[in-house]
Amino acid sequence: MGRVGRPPQDPVQRAHGILDAAAELVVRWGYDKTTIDDVAKRAGVAKGTIYLHWKTRDELFAALLRRERVYLVEAIRASAPATMGELFGEFVGSALRRPLMRAALVRDSEVLGKLARMKQRSTMRLDMGDAFDAYLDRLIEHGAVREAPRDHMTVITAIVHGFVFLPELVPEEAQLPDERIAELVADTVDRAMGTGRALPEQDAQAVAQATLDLLDSMAEVAHRRFMASLITKERAL
Repeated sequence: MGRVGRPPQDPVQRAHGILDAAAELVVRWGYDKTTIDDVAKRAGVAKGTIYLHWKTRDELFAALLRRERVYLVEAIRASAPATMGELFGEFVGSALRRPLMRAALVRDSEVLGKLARMKQRSTMRLDMGDAFDAYLDRLIEHGAVREAPRDHMTVITAIVHGFVFLPELVPEEAQLPDERIAELVADTVDRAMGTGRALPEQDAQAVAQATLDLLDSMAEVAHRRFMASLITKERAL
């Protein structure tokens, strides 16, 4: 007679449960104080089970940040931004609403510990590569963005990080709520990058579609990178 017991858990589902536990503990204690033993206990799995997915603690938390990136892009996509300003305003607003993404955006060493100083901090870089260049070309074509030397991302990065780090530079009583920071990012990006002309309806719709297409491309890349970081040993069996 065969053994009776719980059916084997799907490895991806199991990995998500481990990452859920890791996220909770990192937000509560910080990365430097969270051990693999802590994560295993909170997730209700053996320590060795975690090593079926990730060889080291750093790999585990790198996967956690990659998953957060997936969730972030999904949240931005769900808001259906129609302009470049709305895209980056929602990027900031969504990131600030998620504790781990907020920590990554502002390089919070109390939460992320040494991860804030490692290459994994690129999770929140604004470099979008060729997809963003193609997006810019479409916006320029439809008159939504001024045609200029390829310094757009430099300007946008300065705007985003300028507003994000603003609370460190002003008195507490002068600090703005996160929602207002996101609105100001959206408005400033549109003012800095835009042509200042009202777009015909057809062009406005094309810009909105281009923005959604960019997010779809980002979502695909983020999901692929996350899934590649989930399973190690079991995938090789």
